[in-house]
Parts: sequence; C-alpha cells; structure tokens
Amino acid sequence: MAGKKIYVDEQAGNDAKTGLSAVDALASALRALELHGNDAANELLVRKAGEKDFKPIAASALKKVQKKYEADQKKLAAKAAKQAATADAAKAKEAEEARRLEEAKKIVLVEDKALPQAMKIKIGKATASRDVRVTVSGWVHRLRVQGKDMMFVVLRDGTGFLQCVLTGRLCHTYDALTLSTESTIQVFGTIKKVPAGKNAPDGHELIVDYWKVLGKAPSGDDAFTNKLNKDSNPDVLLDNRHLTIRGETASAVLKMRALVLQAFRAFYQSTGVTEVNPPLMVQTQVEGGSTLFSFKYYGEDAYLTQSSQLYLETVLPSIGDAYTISESFRAEKSHTRRHLSQYTHIEGELGFITFDDLLDHLEQMITFVLDYVFADELGKTLMAELNPDFQRPKTPFRRMKYVDAIAWLKEHKITKEDGTSYEFGDDIPEAPERRMTDTIGEPILLTRFPAEIKAFYMKRCGDDKRVTESVDVLMPGVGEIVGGSMRIADHDELIAAYHREGLDPAPYYWYTEQRKFGTCEHGGYGLGLERFLAWLLNRYTVRECCLYPRFMGRCTP
Repeated sequence: MAGKKIYVDEQAGNDAKTGLSAVDALASALRALELHGNDAANELLVRKAGEKDFKPIAASALKKVQKKYEADQKKLAAKAAKQAATADAAKAKEAEEARRLEEAKKIVLVEDKALPQAMKIKIGKATASRDVRVTVSGWVHRLRVQGKDMMFVVLRDGTGFLQCVLTGRLCHTYDALTLSTESTIQVFGTIKKVPAGKNAPDGHELIVDYWKVLGKAPSGDDAFTNKLNKDSNPDVLLDNRHLTIRGETASAVLKMRALVLQAFRAFYQSTGVTEVNPPLMVQTQVEGGSTLFSFKYYGEDAYLTQSSQLYLETVLPSIGDAYTISESFRAEKSHTRRHLSQYTHIEGELGFITFDDLLDHLEQMITFVLDYVFADELGKTLMAELNPDFQRPKTPFRRMKYVDAIAWLKEHKITKEDGTSYEFGDDIPEAPERRMTDTIGEPILLTRFPAEIKAFYMKRCGDDKRVTESVDVLMPGVGEIVGGSMRIADHDELIAAYHREGLDPAPYYWYTEQRKFGTCEHGGYGLGLERFLAWLLNRYTVRECCLYPRFMGRCTP
C-alpha cells in the first residue's frame, strides 16, 4: 500500500494541523509520527527555516525522531497499563466493599439481657457514673476506625464529649461500616477510666456492649465535613449557621453566653433589682428616628423597640429598681464587626441615686459577673478554652471626662478624616475611641458628654449645663459596651427637651407623667450582651456571640 506524504515546515508549520499538504504543514517531525504513525511507507518532507522547498527528511534526523517517538510510545503504553491496573484494582476494591457491606447487613446486634439494665444519663454526668452500665445518646462528633475490629467514636450531647470504644462484632455491622460524623446513635456500656498514658475527654471512655443508629447523616460529597471547615467563607458559615453552631468553639461561646446571662441575673437578685418584660412593639422612639424598624400595627405606624428604658422608668414607683434582658432593634446601616440589627440588651433603672452611685453600680455589676464566671467550674473551663490570656481588669475602673478624652486625642495627634482636631461638641467616632481605649489598655468610664450629642432624656450637670450626667463604659478590643445616664427628673425641663429635639410630647404622656406624680432622681443604662461577650471571650466580631446574627443584609437563616 502506498504511503502518505507528510509535510513539516519548521518555521511556519502548526502542530494543530494535519500535515497532509504543504499549506497544512506541521511544525515538527515528532508530531508527524504521533499523528500518522511510524510507517516506513510514509514519506516525510521537511522545509527548514530559510529554505523554499520541502525535501525528504535526512536519515539521521529521521532515526533520531523515531527513537524519541518509540520512547514516548513506551511511556504512554506503560502509563495506560498502570491506569488500567489502577482502575481494575479500584473496581475490585469497590466490588469487595460492596460484598463486605452485603455481608455486614446480615449481622444483627442484640442487647444482652443478662447484663444489668442500663441507666440513662447525659454525658455531663458521666464521671459520676463510672463502673456502672449506662446508655447515652448523642451525635457522632469524631470517628476513627482502627483496623477491622476497633472503632473510636467521640459522642456529643451538648453537656459534654464522651469517647466510646466499639470492638469485635460491634464494628462489623452495616451501620458500623457506613457510620458518618453527625449521625445520632445510642450506646450502651460501662464507663471506665482510660489506661495510663492514654487521653480521652474527662479521662474516661465508654466500653460499648451494644449500640444502635438513631439517625444517619450523609457521607461522601454531602458529608458534614465537606459542607463546612475552618477555611469556609464567612457567608458560607452564616448560611449554614445551624450547622456551624455544632462546632466546639461556637457551642462553647453559646454556653458561656448562657452562663453570663445567669451571672447578670444573679447580680440583680443579690442587689434587690426586679426583672420586668417591657413590650418590644412601640410607637415612640428612644435613641433617634433614623434607626427605627417600622411596621404596620393594625393599620397604625409602630416600631421595634430601640430600648426598654422608658418603660423601666415607669416601674420605679411600683416595684423599685428594675431591669430587663430583652431584644432591642436598631436599623443602623453599619456593617462593622461590633454592630447588630438585633441584640440582647441588658438594661437597668435605679431610683433615688446620684451619678456617682450609677458609676459605682456599673463597676460593681461587671466585677460581680466576672467573679461569678470564674467561680463556676464550667466558666473556668470555657474561659481556658476560649480566652486563656484574659486579664481581669483592676478596680476601680478609670474614670475619664469627655473633655479629657478630647485632650487625649489631640495630645496623641489622632485627627478626623479631614486632618482637623477633635473639638468640644464633636461626637467621637468608633475608631478613635477604640484606639484610645486600646492604647490605655483598661476599662474606661467615659463621662459628661455634651448634651447636643446625647439623647433628649439625659440630665445636664449642675456645674456645667453644656454637658450631661452620662457615661459610656469602654473596653479594650471592643469599645463601648454600656451607655447610661441620669435621667431628667424635672417635668418642665423634660418638656423643653422634647421641643428642642423636635419631638411631640403627646405620645410620651405616660413617660412624662413620671415627673408629675412624684418625681425622683434616677438613672439607668443599657449593656450590649454580645459586645460584653466579644470583650470577655476575645471574639473578632459580635456576630460570633449570638445564636443567629441579624445585621444589615442578613436576616437568614
């Protein structure tokens, strides 16, 4: 059979072409052999750079190209053989795995009724239940298979973690071979101290004698570990917050949140302050109309509350000093790591006090909460896990006037964005305020703010009517966590404040009448729980300190 003429133009050729004509010339002789084979009947015509005509390839050049071609073909054949062998091995392994799983389905575990009846416990009670047969239910937090006859399962039930050891036939069932993290299981067995030199949560493990699956989580591409990991984008973590909170850090933060709330309530109980539950749907503003979430309430305009303060003031004549732990809502278009649109607001209102009494109360409250947390065994454990370098602030807290803060900013050459200095009357923004707090490195009770930059209800100082008896508690790393003040106690002064702020006094009649029917000097504050936790636990953002954060652009899940 006649061979083909194959053209190679070393200067103008293109290896993407066929080489079967001069205008379709290839760029290399090696490519010609790859396309058309090493057939002696083929004639290889080459045009070298600078030449006009195609000429038969030189014998020595052809031999060199053929040698390279044959070497490449051997490599390709070896690679193909290896790939085929790998594929065959994979198929064999898959077939063996399928056979193994089918065999495993025949294994049925039965609880040994001769054993003592298992006592149902939570993992948090495991230490007190050692050497007793128990049953525990929970989620598979971690899973490790060791050979064919041993599995280690770390179980989680919200109260703690428990290592469970499965051996022998317990590891051979279909459920054992297909078990995945986040599946729910029930285990039966005896809790024993781990052998010397071995480690496990709380120093013990459950030696399992029977177990069963309650709910199996997906494996493979849909496995929990493939949905979320430490490198996941923050938006992915928020979209999957319902799964993120299963992590050790997130769950530890939520437990600490619960403990801190318990501590605040303990403080109020110890000081005789009574809890109330004011309404969250209101028709008056507290902190300015620009941050109100509005909605229609049976056809009328209404808002989600910014603060429960006004309602707390009304209960002073009824039950005395009062507090609430409620949700507050502020429609601030702030996308910073310390802002939330919904947050837990711890607010207190105290009657017959002075401004110094209010400052002392705030310091005592924060100190009490810290003492409570560190006196609690769980609290100490969680702090060691979440913020082991936390330093308890010294008391008394530093007290700094607003005018001294302005002077500090000038002294340290901290200016506005336009390069000018901060002056009396300026609202100190978050960034310079935090820089000052972080530089000083201790809690600050920043006091006596100008009236023009504070809320209408704040009482002015007797010695300087330009400023108010107001306070912000600033913490390093977070900034403001508490805002408070003495309230205007005089009826006429409050009416004047309404007019100055452009507010209609009529909707506030129930608040104003507190000054009519037996007024008193009183003051109060609001503390943002999430900011307090961000400071205490050294969290980067307040969004880590609540269950499902709500902020600008995020109202799911």
